[in-house]
Amino acid sequence: MQIPSKYDASQVESKWYDYWMKHDYFHSTPDEREPYTIVIPPPNVTGVLHMGHMLNNTIQDVLIRRARLLGKNACWVPGTDHASIATEAKVVAKLKEQGIDKNDLSRDEFLKHAWDWTEEYGGVILEQLKKLGCSCDWDRTKFTMDEDMSEAVIKVFVDLYEKGLIYRGYRMVNWDPEAKTTLSDEEVIHEERQGNLYYLEYEIEGSDDKLTIATTRPETIFGDTAICINPEDERFSHLRGKKAIVPICNRVIPIIEDGYVDVEFGTGCLKVTPAHDENDKNLGDKHKLEVIDIFNEDASLNSFGMHYQGKDRFVVRKEIVKELEEKGVLVKTETHINKVGTSERTKAVIEPRLSDQWFLKMEELVKPAIKSVLEDGDIKLFPKKFENTYRHWMENIRDWNISRQLMWGQQIPAYFYGDGKEDFVVAETIEKAIEKARTVTSNSKLQASDLKQDKDALDTWFSSWLWPMSVFDGIRNPENEEIKYYYPTNDLVTGPDILFFWVARMIISGYEYKDEKPFENVYLTGLVRDKQRRKMSKSLGNSPDALKLIEAYGADGVRVGLLLSSAAGNDLMFDEALCQQGKGFGNKIWNAFRLIQGWDIDETIPQPETAKVGLEWYEARFQKALAEIEDHFSKYRLSDALMAIYKLIMDDFSSWLLEIIKPAYQKPIDTKTYKSVIEAFENNLKILHPFMPFLSEEIWQYISERTPDEALIVAKWPKTKPINKTLIAEFEFASEVISGIRNIRKQKNIAFKDAIGFSVINNEKSSVTFNGVIAKLGNLESIEDTSEAIEGALTFRVKSNEYFIPMVGAIDVEAEVKKLTEELNYTEGFLKSVQKKLSNERFVAGAPEQVVASEKKKEADALAKIETLKASLASMG
Repeated sequence: MQIPSKYDASQVESKWYDYWMKHDYFHSTPDEREPYTIVIPPPNVTGVLHMGHMLNNTIQDVLIRRARLLGKNACWVPGTDHASIATEAKVVAKLKEQGIDKNDLSRDEFLKHAWDWTEEYGGVILEQLKKLGCSCDWDRTKFTMDEDMSEAVIKVFVDLYEKGLIYRGYRMVNWDPEAKTTLSDEEVIHEERQGNLYYLEYEIEGSDDKLTIATTRPETIFGDTAICINPEDERFSHLRGKKAIVPICNRVIPIIEDGYVDVEFGTGCLKVTPAHDENDKNLGDKHKLEVIDIFNEDASLNSFGMHYQGKDRFVVRKEIVKELEEKGVLVKTETHINKVGTSERTKAVIEPRLSDQWFLKMEELVKPAIKSVLEDGDIKLFPKKFENTYRHWMENIRDWNISRQLMWGQQIPAYFYGDGKEDFVVAETIEKAIEKARTVTSNSKLQASDLKQDKDALDTWFSSWLWPMSVFDGIRNPENEEIKYYYPTNDLVTGPDILFFWVARMIISGYEYKDEKPFENVYLTGLVRDKQRRKMSKSLGNSPDALKLIEAYGADGVRVGLLLSSAAGNDLMFDEALCQQGKGFGNKIWNAFRLIQGWDIDETIPQPETAKVGLEWYEARFQKALAEIEDHFSKYRLSDALMAIYKLIMDDFSSWLLEIIKPAYQKPIDTKTYKSVIEAFENNLKILHPFMPFLSEEIWQYISERTPDEALIVAKWPKTKPINKTLIAEFEFASEVISGIRNIRKQKNIAFKDAIGFSVINNEKSSVTFNGVIAKLGNLESIEDTSEAIEGALTFRVKSNEYFIPMVGAIDVEAEVKKLTEELNYTEGFLKSVQKKLSNERFVAGAPEQVVASEKKKEADALAKIETLKASLASMG
């Protein structure tokens, strides 16, 4: 079959993806083979493909395709996360465009809109992953709000509650005033921002004394319920037992004493606002202070804010500063850097808020997860450096706030039967809740209408922490065949930014519900950054359109571009030129096959010795590369594995082997050599396939007609064999000789079509195995041994061997001597500078070992070159 002159990625990609889907290569069911399982980090259902997804899913596809080639039962489970905060925000925005207020809708009405939105936009990112070549088992696609997935979440909530691990508490929580929900501590990003420190005067009741306090939030004075001083601070001893008057609202509040106050910060006095600061809340509890919440859920001020009621907190801050100044209460203002908590999702500034919420106790749950990673090594993190991050988070863990004030998500299965905060039961269904409530109240007449389910939804992570189990129905049906076969999974590929959010929590739930790790290895990718090291984001406008990249460079080109500079755990400096390099690599492979396919085959001619030895060498070189690739995969160094393949195909196969075996112009190739080079090419395609699946399958199918069972996607990974290291070393020496011949031809403009004489003083006692290859690639008349330098010949050295090429035709001896003398003078000067550096003891002692080694190599190379130049000059008389 004749191969087209150019590779058309757009046609090839759709053709083979459809073929793979048609023949169910991606689908997995339990059988006698060893399973290899990956569960996708479920992207938000609101999402579209970005560069982080591209990198993460390319890595997963490389691992899953290699597992298939290794003969494993490869199962890659795809799916999406309902992303409660992000999705609800998008639905609310869409409703607003239609003139609909979320608050005017019942829960069922809102959820209908949310499901409509999800069905319209929810599958976009999974379809885009197909364009990248992701070989997921699409029949297994899961969504965290699927009925069975939700049932698993509710079952776990009820179980943890009944174990006494879930409780309802009135706590200070992180409040997102834009999304109008609580957030866990891990969903709060702390940013350093420049603000102001405002010094305010409070009058002392019944005297002319005044007290100055410093605050970054003057708008919160409406919630002040005390002033606190340090009992050891003699400056304020005269104020003990007295009361202060809050400016503007004129509320009288006590002056309390507590060692918590830092006498060095601000003025040494602290205004206490228990409803809006966690430390103030602790002080308030200790001193039994009143709690005054001054904010509405959107962080506008409520009626306690007096004439500022209904205004946003930041608007109030500006306006109240003016009022305080006018009243003579603002003493001074200083600039001040402090850390501000912001919402990971909406970027809104977090407001501490007191609220009834649901919490999960973590202290005991976390112990097996710490042990498995940090003590037993049952779960391995790649790179290992992230173990320190993991340790810090896990050993300082707090109870997890799992409730969210949202409609989109699994509704908390708590049913209130009375007016009190404790008048509730927890059950998987309303029917079971009625039974429990009847038992608790001894009221057999209680009906569903008498119960009110908690309005809150569960944190999205509370569903995704069950992902490796719930996708195989391991929570609802823990003894089913699939969970026993596929769990624990093998590799998890994700970003370090969710090491705690998701990875650690999956480990915790895995040990709680399966008494087993959820996966063996965690490969943590870096962030994708631009050439200026900036994180790629829509707001910066530095993130390329993923699909347009695929359109321009082909999926294989983009995959190679992403992986060429993507070491595990290190950020990737993305440059579109890398995709061009990936595309160029593909074209090189395509053209190499076109070259081979263009040769005529003659069954009557014997195999040349050069081809035989060349193919033997390449088999040795392939085995060496294969061993390196296997080692890189075992350490999750996928970038290094790809680079080893890249060099093998670009250098060893294309630049050397094809030149060695190539028949003379318009001459045929022998059958044995042709079959051997095709076999070598097929092995190249097998190791290339995980990285460049489309191109490799296309060429594989062109090589010969294949049945579906013979497709490359289900071929066998090459087997490792003993490596002929001697042959590799001999060729390495021979290649330097060939390069020396080519350099002289280039320097002296000796046409390659002109055969030249060649002699060698073989001081190295080098093997003659590759003499035929040297003669062919150098177009030599012969290779003669000599014991003495040949007068008037051009010369070069490889190690201690000296090689001679008789000068061809007329040469301007005077010009050649001048040129060689200039080169000699320059090299001697360079040698002096290197030797001066090496004679400096401070440099040798202080410089890194590899730097010193590099300088010593420069010295050795310069000495060898000087010797060769002097020999060349001597040969010219």
